[in-house]
Amino acid sequence: MFRRVLIALLLAASLLTGVACNNKKANNPLAHINSKQPDKVLFDRAMDAMKEHKYDVARMTLQTLINTYPDSEFVARAKLTVGESWYQEGSTAALAQAETEFRDFITFFPNMAEASEAQLKIADIHFRQMEKPDRDYAHARRAEDEYRQLLLQYPDSKLADTARVRLLQVQEVLAEREFRIARFYYLRGSFLASIARAKTLTDTYPLYSHSDEALFTLGQAYEQQADRTRAAAALPEALKQRLAKTYLDNAAQAYSKIVTRYPAMARYQDARKRLAAIDRPVPTPTPEAIAQNKKEMGSRTLSTRYERFVNDMGKRPDLNAAVKFGQPTLVDPKETDAPYLVREINAAVKSEMDAKSGSGKLSVETVGAGGKVPENQPAPRSTEAAVNPSDIPARAPSQLNESDSSSTGDKPADKAADTSSTTASKDTPKDASSSRKAKKKHRFKIPIPF
Repeated sequence: MFRRVLIALLLAASLLTGVACNNKKANNPLAHINSKQPDKVLFDRAMDAMKEHKYDVARMTLQTLINTYPDSEFVARAKLTVGESWYQEGSTAALAQAETEFRDFITFFPNMAEASEAQLKIADIHFRQMEKPDRDYAHARRAEDEYRQLLLQYPDSKLADTARVRLLQVQEVLAEREFRIARFYYLRGSFLASIARAKTLTDTYPLYSHSDEALFTLGQAYEQQADRTRAAAALPEALKQRLAKTYLDNAAQAYSKIVTRYPAMARYQDARKRLAAIDRPVPTPTPEAIAQNKKEMGSRTLSTRYERFVNDMGKRPDLNAAVKFGQPTLVDPKETDAPYLVREINAAVKSEMDAKSGSGKLSVETVGAGGKVPENQPAPRSTEAAVNPSDIPARAPSQLNESDSSSTGDKPADKAADTSSTTASKDTPKDASSSRKAKKKHRFKIPIPF
């Protein structure tokens, strides 16, 4: 009996041991994570969903974290990741939503290190949507503003260098747009408009890849405007000479800037020749300027034939020509306006004409010490009637119910004419049919309800 009990106990023990060895352990999601940090669990799950491109799941998990644990240390990072999920989704609506999320992050956490990252993402949103120079430039302008704001507000950020390089690329696109417009106006013969565009370009974007060509166009436009001024027959000769000299001086400044600032570029020799042609001194570039200009040109990349073909087929701009060396312009200088140039010319012409005719001079009458001050003259009085007879309204015409006796005393001439015409019409016979038609017109029609 004892042996049987012992054998049964040994069999039960072996059975329990085999079951325990063969069964696997249940998969617990919190097995390798501290159970006291459920907010970290949610954040890790959201990051795993982001890696698998499940952006909706990631956003729902992150929003649960933000709403459930508002004091968690992962809230700021979760808010930034929500914007990143919209940014990686990539559609136009998703990018707009991503910009809203990043701006909210900067509003709620302005002093965190990730604020500069959010600002860079906002600028990158418009950088991704930037188009060619001959198309809509709204996103390029917005990207320029956002990159400038990052460099001004977070100059010590580790992302500042990335923002600087991309800002130079954006400014290359904007400068190319201004140059094409200036060239178009020059070829059309609108030299003042070309001057305004080219001067704004050269003052705002000195690191443009074709700055020498823009300055040469500016000088040519000034020279053409000087020739046009000399040929104007309506202007006085003195004014012609003064305006022409001003235009030639501005052209010399543009050519001199090519020689001193861009001595390694293609228009260097042409600028020297134009300075000699208009009798202006030719400056000599410094070795530092030559080295700087060569370094700028060396940082640019030439596009291959295949890259140019692909670029022509798409809507993205070619950014290879953008310089990677130097500091971009963070504050725009005063823009040159073409209407302002026209107003300056008109003001100069008007002042010249007034000075020539003497109408612009003022004379002041003074009374000396020995002179006698004249007595006050009486106030002028008008001898005319207080009321102009023409302002009196005409008499109202007589009504039909007025008696003839009351109106016979002062009957006007037109009244008498109307009376004579009435008597003449009474003498003419009337058609019977027409009288019956007139009577039918005055009959009242009673509506009959249906």
